[in-house]
Amino acid sequence: MMKNLIAALTCLATTAAFAAEPIDTEKMKPLFDGKTLEGWHGNNPHTTAKAKEGREESLKKQQEDFTKHWSVEGGALVNDGHGPYATTDSDYGDIEFTVDYRTVPKADSGIYLRGTPQVQIWDHTNEKAFKHGADLGSGGLWNNSKGNPGKDPLVLADRPFGQWNEFQIRQLGARTWVWLNSKLVVDAATMDNFWDRAKPLPATGPIHLQTHGGEIRWKNINVREVPAEEANALLRGDDAGFTTIFNGKDLSGWAGATENYEVVDGAIACKDKKGGTVYFDKKFSDFVARLEFKLTPGGNNGLAIRYPGSGDTAYVGMCELQVLDNTSEKYAKLDERQYHGSAYGMAAAHRGYLRPLGEWNYQEVTVKGSTIRVELNGTVILDIDLSKIDPETFMGKKKHPGLELTEGFFGFAGHGSPIQFRKVAIKEL
Repeated sequence: MMKNLIAALTCLATTAAFAAEPIDTEKMKPLFDGKTLEGWHGNNPHTTAKAKEGREESLKKQQEDFTKHWSVEGGALVNDGHGPYATTDSDYGDIEFTVDYRTVPKADSGIYLRGTPQVQIWDHTNEKAFKHGADLGSGGLWNNSKGNPGKDPLVLADRPFGQWNEFQIRQLGARTWVWLNSKLVVDAATMDNFWDRAKPLPATGPIHLQTHGGEIRWKNINVREVPAEEANALLRGDDAGFTTIFNGKDLSGWAGATENYEVVDGAIACKDKKGGTVYFDKKFSDFVARLEFKLTPGGNNGLAIRYPGSGDTAYVGMCELQVLDNTSEKYAKLDERQYHGSAYGMAAAHRGYLRPLGEWNYQEVTVKGSTIRVELNGTVILDIDLSKIDPETFMGKKKHPGLELTEGFFGFAGHGSPIQFRKVAIKEL
């Protein structure tokens, strides 16, 4: 019950602010030349995953079927309803993707993003499939778990058979937007990881055009990789309802170890080889915090959550959320609860979702009661109720006396690295 409430509150606090402007198709590059299968290969990931002979051998066997069932006709990529899926040779992360398709009655197909099913395509008039939601139309993230946002399209947008349908898809982290025939059918919904629902969507992967028993034609297939700065802005949307707590000029309104911090190019940074916790001088109970940060090589800092104003926030505060260069060799053997986004010493965050060093990351943290949720660059890397963790399992079995605090300060826990933070804003829940 509490988990569902948190999800609802988080949705209210974030999704409404996301940018839903349609894609600028002028910036795209073609993935299909309209003449050949260059840039594509055959791969049904379900077959590949189960192959006893191994991945490479399975892919090799699928290529003959690929050229048998896929062809180019009249500038369109045509599939007869059988064979492996048409798969991009390249993997993609944050993208904008466009494709037109035309299919036949009772057909069932889809688009896999990052190698994961799927943006659904099917016959919305097929009554036999109504029990699966076909009557709601195409474009939904059909493989999302039941009840999760995005599983069903927001509106029915399919055109009659014989006409071409146009998809525009934006994927930033695990957040997915889908426009079908210029109608928004999925609005910033998190795409579930079909292959392992306990983990987030992979950070990168190929695009698959699915085959599923009925002829389907594809054309105008284009992609654009979205740069980090633009992705951050799109994920953040506007800051309606949020209060900016750092003015970008000085540390007015901040307290703690301010002498160990400085403002660099509009960002707060811990001075090199200095440390301590600096915090905004107002206590918060339940809140959403959003910010951008840029890591330094081997950088180590943290977000102070419900910090009481003195002491080590990792223990005397509700927690310290790690801010760490996970790629540094010196951190290769850390406890898993010490990597970026983790509730230090208590709960491990998923890894692999930081941007490359030198790029700004966007992070949103939701604190509600004893729960904490961390979304990094559009992917939820931690979603945990800290009160449910057995204290005997804490790293080093060390006590966390601040865990039950219901309010405290928000700030940064420096550990000698000049990591930068900017665009810091909070919304009280």
